[in-house]
This record gives sequence, C-alpha cells and structure tokens, in this order.
Amino acid sequence: MHLLSGPVAAMATLLTLSSAALVSPKEPYRRDHLPRDNHPRYAHPPRYTPNAARANAVKQAFDISWDGYYKYAFPHDSLRPLTNRYSDDRNGWGASAVDALSTAIVMRNYPVVEQIVKYIPTIDFDTTTDEVSLFETTIRYLGGLLSAVDLLSANTTAKEYHRDDISAIIKQAVRLADNLKVAFDTPSGVPDNSLFFGPPRKAGSQTNGIATIGTLILEWQRLSDITGIEEYGKLARKAEAYLLKPEPRDVGEPFPGLLGTDVDIRTGKFVNGNGGWGGGDDSFYEYLIKMYLYDPVKFAPLRDRWTAAVDSSMKYLISRPKGREDLLYVAMWNGKELEFVGQHLACFNGGNFILGGLTLDETEYINFGLDLVDSCRNTYISTATNIGPEIFRWQDSVLPEDASNNPPPPANQTAFFKASGFWFESAYYVLRPEVIESYYYAYRATGDPKYQEWAWDAFLAINETCRAGSGYSSIENVNRPFGGRHTDFQESFWFAEVLKYSYLIHAEDAPWQVQADHTNQYVYNTEAHPIRMRTGYER
Repeated sequence: MHLLSGPVAAMATLLTLSSAALVSPKEPYRRDHLPRDNHPRYAHPPRYTPNAARANAVKQAFDISWDGYYKYAFPHDSLRPLTNRYSDDRNGWGASAVDALSTAIVMRNYPVVEQIVKYIPTIDFDTTTDEVSLFETTIRYLGGLLSAVDLLSANTTAKEYHRDDISAIIKQAVRLADNLKVAFDTPSGVPDNSLFFGPPRKAGSQTNGIATIGTLILEWQRLSDITGIEEYGKLARKAEAYLLKPEPRDVGEPFPGLLGTDVDIRTGKFVNGNGGWGGGDDSFYEYLIKMYLYDPVKFAPLRDRWTAAVDSSMKYLISRPKGREDLLYVAMWNGKELEFVGQHLACFNGGNFILGGLTLDETEYINFGLDLVDSCRNTYISTATNIGPEIFRWQDSVLPEDASNNPPPPANQTAFFKASGFWFESAYYVLRPEVIESYYYAYRATGDPKYQEWAWDAFLAINETCRAGSGYSSIENVNRPFGGRHTDFQESFWFAEVLKYSYLIHAEDAPWQVQADHTNQYVYNTEAHPIRMRTGYER
C-alpha cells in the first residue's frame, strides 16, 4: 500500500456530497457456494503447477530493472529510465536497493543479494535533507531490512550468510527505528507521520491517518521480537489502540468496524468519518488479519476488528454498476453516505479477504474475495493497454439515478461505462501491484491455473507498455495506445511487489509462499516483504 501523491492525488480529491443521499442498507452479500465441508479447499487441497519459463521471464524483467538502476541510479532511491538519471524520492538511502533485496532472495539471485547486503551497512540513516515519512520509511526500509534478516537467517536460501552480515542489517534496522521513534513522542502516543532528521524531530502535524498509524505494528513488533527490545512494539501497539476503540464512535466508526480516516494527534480522537479500502486507509485493515497470523495470541483483538470490518463491508458497501451487475465493487464512504469510487490501491482487498478466509476457515470471505478479484481484473481487460487505472468511478445500480452521490459518467465516457462498468477518474498506472497481488492470493487459495493466466496476461501487458529505456516506467493513460506517455520513473515498489508477486505465482513452492492449509511461515508486509511469523505461531 502507498499513499496517493502528486498529480494522482490531485485527481483523487473527492467531491463533498450532500447528506440528502444517505446509503440505504444493501442486501447482505450472498453467493451460491459449497458448504465448508465440501469446499474444494477441504475436499481437494490446492495443487500448484509451477511454470519455470514464466518465472524465468519475470526474473529477466528483474535483471533489466536492477541493471538499469545499479548502473544509473544506485545508491540513490529510484531510476529515471528514459533519461538515465536518478531520483532521491525516499531520502536518498537507496530505496530501490532495500526494496529489491527480499525479491532477489526469493528469486535466489545471489549476485544482487550480495551487492545489497554489502551496501546496507553503509547507509547513513542519520542524515537526509528531505522530510521523512514514518509510514513509507517503515514499510520500505524497516520492512525490507527485517525481511532480509528473516530470510537470510532461515535455512531457506540455499546459501549461508555470515552472522556478521545479518547482525549488520539488524544494527541498521535499530539505528533507523531509533531515529524514527521520535514520531511517537506526542501527548496521545499517536505518531506524527512527518519527520525531519539531523536531529530527529517531528514536523508538528495536527492529524494522522489510520493507514499511517495502523501500518506500523507488524514491522515495529517484529523488530522487538528480533532484538528483545520491547519498546518498539509497545510504541506501535499504543498508537494502534486508538484505532481499535475509536472515539467518538458516532464520528470515527460510521459502520461497525469501518472507520474514518483522520485522527487528532494530540487527543487520539477521530476528526472525520470518511474512509474506504483505498489509499489512506487500506493497510490498516490489511494488517488487522496479518497481525493475527503473526501472533494469534497477542493479536486476537485485531482479528475481531478485521471480521467486523469485513462483515460490514459485505453488508453495507457492496455495489454493482448499472448495466454491469455481474461486477462487484466495494464503495468508499463519507459518514453513512457511499461514494462509488475505486482505486488500484483498493484492489488488494480481494487478496486480503481471501487470506482472512483461509486463516479463519471462512469460505464466505474467500468467495467474496474471489468476486472482488474478478471485478478488479475487469479494470485491466477493459482498457487499451490491458492495465487498470489508478482511480475509477461507477454509477450504482440500486440507488436512484438522481441521488446526489450517484452521478452518471461524463458524456465522453458514457459508452465506455456501458460496456465496462466503470469510467476513468485518473488513468495513470504507476507500477502498482495490487491486482496481481490479489491474483496471487486467489491462486494460492484455490490452485486454479486461471489466476496464473491472468497474472501472466497482466505481466505481459505491463512489460509491453511500461518497458522504457534502461528499465520500466509509469505511464499517464492506460486507455491510450502504449500508455500515452511514460513519466520516466521506476518506483522502488516495482522491485518489492510487482516483480515478486508476478514471480511467486509461477514459482516452485517454498517456505515463503502463502499456504492454504495452515502451514504458513511468513506473512507479507504491505510492501510485500516476507516477515517470519513469531516462533511457535506458524499457521
């Protein structure tokens, strides 16, 4: 998960809607499916079919991306592949290198692993001239370092690493967290997401969002469990507590388990009731079930909050586009009023519902997630490039057409909406992973090879459209030939997420693969870095 930024953020600004068109209760989600005892997962456990040729093709894309980055941008953050320049968009600490490490490990690309492991001890996490995002730094850098420790420490890489190499990575993770922890020094313990270093200090923000508060707990708790220093996990758990018991309830929890977005840093109280499963909120919900996977004893209350959120989503938020009632989307909300807006970021939700269903043995969650995966695929196969857009809208089939929160498409997109069930609000594609991520979870839950085909189709489309210069670039318009124009930017999460999920869905089974039979050893952070489950709680 990543927050919307730049031109995409500007296009994502939602309209202020009147309270006249409040949400009417939806029919609870129903899907004809087999009873649990007869569900394919139980009667016929998933069988996986690796495809070495496709896995190797993804490895080649990784090599192209890494070689361009290493030649023209390393040790800076990101490659500009068209101009062969670099960008220090994540504080100049080598974001692409740290984000690429866990992917290089699971691909067993040991020359690249060696390059990055050698580089990590040289990073100066004390110094940067730019503002530091607690959230982005946690999921990319801290998550990447901890994942490397877990993967390199296990006997799963077919190569032994010296204890000194792993100790050096842990030392850097502690150094980074010690600089970041000033964020939690607030009256409530809700962190300030915006920091400056030299020395570490807060920017003085008034509010923080639930994603940037609630997407710290996995990484900071793992750091505590690795080092034995309880402080890190304790800080994240204290901040999380405000989201588990939102106050005031009438503002902060419009539907059971579904929250507003912004929290007052001074008091820990919610200041609005608008939210969704998209940017700014998404990974809070994602981590609720993942923390239960990580440690089901300590984090059982987070499981309960996740099921409340999912149950409410299935009861209140389901929406089918007018004329394309075969599709199923989850709406956003402004208080109790629905907003029929989707995001590429939100397409992680199908995979998250599936993971939760596997974890809790709830077939209905799995089936709902599979329906969401189908509908997010529709945003890909409907466009000129076969890649989905950053932000899209639709007109709900149930609410009256004259409802203030249910407008029709723009005149120039009416025909497209009629055929496809959505229209574009932002047609950018910024190398995001969420649709392929959900294909991966669907495949690991079912063993159905169609999800491998869908992931391969998506990878081919991205490869054809985004391959540019010395690497891969974001594009401006998924519904124009060749994506319109390349933006000359290769995101670090291209390494961590898109290439990893595209590889894993075709790769041989391994300890870090998601399992459908309660034998998971790893849980993925929101940057797709595999984090080892707490010892004794693998499931």
